[in-house]
Amino acid sequence: MVNIQADQLSMLTREIFVRKGASPGDAAVVSGLLVKANLMGHDSHGVIRIEGYVKAIDEKKLDPRARGVLELDGGATALINGNWGFGQVVATDAMKTAIEKGKKYGVSAVSIYNCGHIGRMADYCLMAEEQGMIGIAMVNSTASVSPFGGVDRIFNPSPIGAAVPSGTERPFMLDISMSVCAQGKIEVKRARGERLPKGWIIDRDGRPSTDPNDFYDGGSILPIGGDVGYKGYGLAFLVDILSGALSGNGCASSPEFRGGNGVFMLTLDIARFAEVGAFKGRMDEVITKVKTSRKAPGISEIMIPGEPEFVMEDARLREGIFIEDSTWRKISDIARSLGIAPPEPGGR
Repeated sequence: MVNIQADQLSMLTREIFVRKGASPGDAAVVSGLLVKANLMGHDSHGVIRIEGYVKAIDEKKLDPRARGVLELDGGATALINGNWGFGQVVATDAMKTAIEKGKKYGVSAVSIYNCGHIGRMADYCLMAEEQGMIGIAMVNSTASVSPFGGVDRIFNPSPIGAAVPSGTERPFMLDISMSVCAQGKIEVKRARGERLPKGWIIDRDGRPSTDPNDFYDGGSILPIGGDVGYKGYGLAFLVDILSGALSGNGCASSPEFRGGNGVFMLTLDIARFAEVGAFKGRMDEVITKVKTSRKAPGISEIMIPGEPEFVMEDARLREGIFIEDSTWRKISDIARSLGIAPPEPGGR
């Protein structure tokens, strides 16, 4: 493992994508959100993705210069063609549209197709939260998750994000998948030469496995819930409908699936439902009750959704970001091939 400071990693990532054809502004958006994922402890959505993005650019599957285009404007709704641009850029612009429409109409729903990988859902939801709104986002992608009781890949991890403002407390921030894990977490485990926890995946024949290679050999990820996995499966089904069928990107298992991410975003203007200060007071009240409620044996603290990520971000800003050796070698090789000198691990 190597340790890299966040600002160094951001500059390196930004320069890589500029050299691959992105504008400085768009490269900054992508690098900022990738490094943000690492800072918050979601390494599966961080700079480990650089190699895949560069490969997609080289194979003409991702256009680093493309921007999303508004194709259908329904007042409070919008359909955006991402034109296979960077998902982070397209989704950031789309959430700005959703916020603008949400302020005008009280509620807004925006859908995106032909969109590259957008990363963490919470990043876009927090954009709405900062404007005194509730933000919700979800995506579908390539099938990698079996239905409850099944073996074949039908759904994707089906992540859902949400952010809600509070008063003096940290905002409520949810970012979870409807599968036991995201595929990127399997990639991280494989890169580190680690076994998977039990219950994450099954192999191609439906047998439980802890070998990450079994996933890449035709296995699949399980929906959340264990014995009640029909709950995660049902939610994954819903995400596939809202993100894929509604956007026209296609459901994950459909022959018409376009690839990338089908995206669904929703914003709610709190002021249309309640006085904002009163709402934030209610949020503070319930957060305080949760955090001060009785703890189970062996538990030192009860955290609200999103709090572990904020704590991790504070720590990694101080201490740096640890990256597995194989991932750092790949990033460094890409940088050198573009005439960029990667920073020395642990330096400033």
